[in-house]
Amino acid sequence: MRIRGDILRTYQSIHTWTGIISGLVLFIGFYAGSLTMFKTEIEYWATPPSMHLSSIPIEKFDRLIVQATSTFDKAQHGFTLNFNQKLSPMTWYQQGGGRSIHLDSTINHATLSADGELMTQLSPTNELGELIDMLHRTAGIAGKVGHEDIGVLILGIAAVLYFLALVSGVIFLLPTLVKSFFALRTNKGVNRFWLDSHNLVGIISLPFHLIIAWTVVVFAFHDIFYGGLSIIYGDKPLFEPSKKSAIEYHVKQLPPISSYIKQVNELTDGYKIDALKFSGLSSVRPMVAISIINPKEMMRSNTGDIIYMNPYTFSVQYNSASADKNDNYTPIVVSFFSLHFGSYGGNLGRWLYFVMGLLGAFIFYSGNLLWLEKRRKKQPEQSKSNRFMASLTIGICLGSILGVVSTMLSSKWLYLANMPFNKSFIICYYTVFFTALLYSFTRGAARAAIHLQQLVALACLAIPMTSLLAKLIPNLALWNSSSSSDLIIDMTAFIFSGVFFYSAQKTRQRAYEGESNSIWTLPFERIEVTAEPNL
Repeated sequence: MRIRGDILRTYQSIHTWTGIISGLVLFIGFYAGSLTMFKTEIEYWATPPSMHLSSIPIEKFDRLIVQATSTFDKAQHGFTLNFNQKLSPMTWYQQGGGRSIHLDSTINHATLSADGELMTQLSPTNELGELIDMLHRTAGIAGKVGHEDIGVLILGIAAVLYFLALVSGVIFLLPTLVKSFFALRTNKGVNRFWLDSHNLVGIISLPFHLIIAWTVVVFAFHDIFYGGLSIIYGDKPLFEPSKKSAIEYHVKQLPPISSYIKQVNELTDGYKIDALKFSGLSSVRPMVAISIINPKEMMRSNTGDIIYMNPYTFSVQYNSASADKNDNYTPIVVSFFSLHFGSYGGNLGRWLYFVMGLLGAFIFYSGNLLWLEKRRKKQPEQSKSNRFMASLTIGICLGSILGVVSTMLSSKWLYLANMPFNKSFIICYYTVFFTALLYSFTRGAARAAIHLQQLVALACLAIPMTSLLAKLIPNLALWNSSSSSDLIIDMTAFIFSGVFFYSAQKTRQRAYEGESNSIWTLPFERIEVTAEPNL
């Protein structure tokens, strides 16, 4: 396929600059986003089993509700019933609660003893999963505009540029796409290998990236989209507001839990209840949010679909698993969520999204490295702008990875030290991140790339070593990784410790043995030895 050279150069320029402008924040979004595929498992892994009370049969939930609500005032207003046997059967917020990160939230856990007596335990929430999710949504950029996070809006703008980079990249690759699609030319230098890898990963995962780019734009600017519909709807509300009941209900009127199971079975096909979240029970606006799961369906998120209904009358207000043929809106909205979060295809789908998320981060990282190599001068002293961008790339990308891994590592030790771990998570991540960024600027990108990768490898290795130490020395008050999901997290960290150690070695080799006029080059420190004369 032949395309005029000036057109190719235009699209290459668009691809380069849109990628450079958006790449660094998108790197954090993709890297953290890949981890959110296992957000629930990470939260289980980071929380001691002792913080959860033993499960009970579903048939005993009604008795548990009666005892808990008659004993605790907070429980009368709202609580959660967990059908997941890894969690406490019943919980409610004693302090805090709501979406996003809450550093001082505390939860009351409740269950029944073997004798049927109420057992409770108060403990702080573990917000490690929420921190990673926040990095995924905002790239760690703090602040709000109105009720919206600044980071979300910035990522939305970056996603628009990202979409342009994808389209323009495909266009200027078209003339050589068939010839060089699977070519990984190791015999033509490091730069050619990085370029081939960048192009190969980008083309293979193109559908995934187009989905992510489009859905991020929708999530970031949904208020603007809804506002634009006012031209059509006028003053008529876009969504039907929930009806305010004339009756003020009380928790004592709550129907048996078996009735909710029956309702879910009637409304859906093949779904199982994961949790029932009751709110406003003693008010005129009671609500129960029913989290349901069916891995064979395209669910709203990787934690499942959701049904909102009145807990007393069973009047359904929203059902993301709706099979109503007249409901065109819900399937469209659910498809956006499902495609973005990979909530289809079960565990295989989650692992595929995990891998593609990491490959997406690799695309942004490698794209910056290729841009820097293309701009470098054929002389030992590189321009200040090149050195600045190199340090920024290494500091943000590797600093973010090191920050997340260090925070995960700190989770179990913070429990041992009896420290306020949620605040410590925030302090740990941002301290490590900005320290790595500062180190990259003060010591240079080449040296920082080696040392930061070595630190990431050590931090990843320390995660399974901590679990092994807990098994060998039970008196340390750490906890064993006994479940399969815990072991998978430890094994994944161990594998990535090897990946980053190998990468650090290759980076070091290039720094001392590569081209002398590169920003990734370090002067080889030779030690001269003077031979003593023979006497």
